[in-house]
Amino acid sequence: MGAVTEKEKLRIDKYLWAIRIFKTRSLATEACKAGRIKLNGQNVKASAVVKIGDVYTIQKGPERKVVLVTGLLERRVDAKTAVQFYQDQTPVEETYAFKSVFQAPVLKRDRGTGRPTKKDRREIDDLKTDWWDDEEKE
Repeated sequence: MGAVTEKEKLRIDKYLWAIRIFKTRSLATEACKAGRIKLNGQNVKASAVVKIGDVYTIQKGPERKVVLVTGLLERRVDAKTAVQFYQDQTPVEETYAFKSVFQAPVLKRDRGTGRPTKKDRREIDDLKTDWWDDEEKE
């Protein structure tokens, strides 16, 4: 259906879009231009040819993924099918580190209480500082 034979050439931006790493092909192209896609530590151009067995490191915001190419896919397909064409080799520590960013404590003030006083502000700053220092120690 959307699989590519070994003789055909497939661009990295098209491949990353097809396996659903990026929402649009232009976002994948921009990531290549910005140096966020790497093959063996080297930046990759959007026109680079994808080969089975290549391992790409993809930086997407705070998230970092390591992807092994197991099959070539030219057209965008559903997520269940797309998973068959790559293997996610992202280290577990990095996956948890990314998710822990969203588990940060949220400081919420009651509506209508006005601006924090100087004392309130110091307490809030101490809370934030304590939490960040605990994270770095782990």
